[in-house]
Amino acid sequence: MGTKTVDEAGAETGTEAKSDEAKVDTTKVEETTEATEAETDAAAAADESEEAAGDEVDGLREDTQEGPSGVGQGAGAVVSAGLGLVSLTGSWVATVAAARETLVGQLGTSSSASVATQVKEVYGDAWATTALIGGLFALAALIVGVVVLARPAFGAPGKPQPAWIKSVAWGGVALGVIGLLLAVAKYTDIILGLPSTS
Repeated sequence: MGTKTVDEAGAETGTEAKSDEAKVDTTKVEETTEATEAETDAAAAADESEEAAGDEVDGLREDTQEGPSGVGQGAGAVVSAGLGLVSLTGSWVATVAAARETLVGQLGTSSSASVATQVKEVYGDAWATTALIGGLFALAALIVGVVVLARPAFGAPGKPQPAWIKSVAWGGVALGVIGLLLAVAKYTDIILGLPSTS
């Protein structure tokens, strides 16, 4: 009977050992399953991020292929505004041309000429030259501004022109119109004409 007890105890101990091993194996299987699921989730997340990055790159490629970026239009708008400003404030080209006209007038006018002739030849022609060059700058500003504003009608159909480009271009057009009107008024002696010599 004592042997039976030992055998029964040994059998019970063996059964407990087997159940412990089964628990350990089950735990290992669960850990392996969780690790595999985590790796699968990580791989899926990596694939999604790669796909998203690929979509962004494709989107950028499509944007660049759709039409111009607007850099040229922006540059044209700034040039238009700059030309309009120069038409109002004057330029070194106008200054040099006016000085040359003054010199030509002094050389071409005799000392015996009337005062009216001397004033016209020495000062009037220089004044008209300054007005003419200012008018050319104003006309250039007006043309460039109008081209920039009209450009979207001939470009990519679905791409709107940025607001700042429109604003600067309209500013250039406005300065060009004002400069052109002032140049015509100065050239025709409507404003700041030559003084009377009589």
